[in-house]
Amino acid sequence: MSAPALPPIDLAVFDLDGTLIDSERDLVLSVNATLLHMGLPELPLDTIRTYVGNGAPVLMQRALGVHASGGNLERALAFFLEHYFEHMLDNTALYDGARESLDLLHGAGVRLALLTNKPDRNTKGILAGLGLAPLFDRAYGGNTFPLRKPDPMGLTAIMNELGVPAARTIMVGDSAVDIRTARNAGVFSAGLTWGFQPEGFAAEPPDVVYGALLPLAHDILTVRGLTGRRD
Repeated sequence: MSAPALPPIDLAVFDLDGTLIDSERDLVLSVNATLLHMGLPELPLDTIRTYVGNGAPVLMQRALGVHASGGNLERALAFFLEHYFEHMLDNTALYDGARESLDLLHGAGVRLALLTNKPDRNTKGILAGLGLAPLFDRAYGGNTFPLRKPDPMGLTAIMNELGVPAARTIMVGDSAVDIRTARNAGVFSAGLTWGFQPEGFAAEPPDVVYGALLPLAHDILTVRGLTGRRD
């Protein structure tokens, strides 16, 4: 991917799961622990990964399937949220190049924000646990705003709060939800192929596609005429 494909970027907004962190194993283990708690059979990893991206309530509704009736969904969601909060950093780690990319952009003066459909408590706990919190000007979870991605409410709020126009903002994610969010907010989009649902790019094509974060970070700086770390 050549740098001229990107516009000048002052604000980079990232998704979390499947974009910056590989949280698949901890999510799968918590979903299956919840299903066992509800007296239901476990689901395979490849099935659960297709349920991720729209927030915990949707994840649990999909996992329960026909059993998501009565009070089952509420009970399952409550158990899942507590189990996942206790185990969300057992196996979760940054993707290769993620920390270097964020450090590079932050050091060069590009504003960084995070917008995920993961619950706010988990989002803040993971960023703190992985030492990423100081890099972000804003970090919002799925229950911060009344509407979740792909609604543009959160992304628009971030741009307004940081005073950056849509024309100089990029949304970076691994799924159709992220790309649709970018389009709904009128911002440039970058898709990462290493995440949970890159197959969604067929229906929602990103403006650019990358197989790793470092090349994207370098291209953002190249277009702005920036290199390296700002002192």
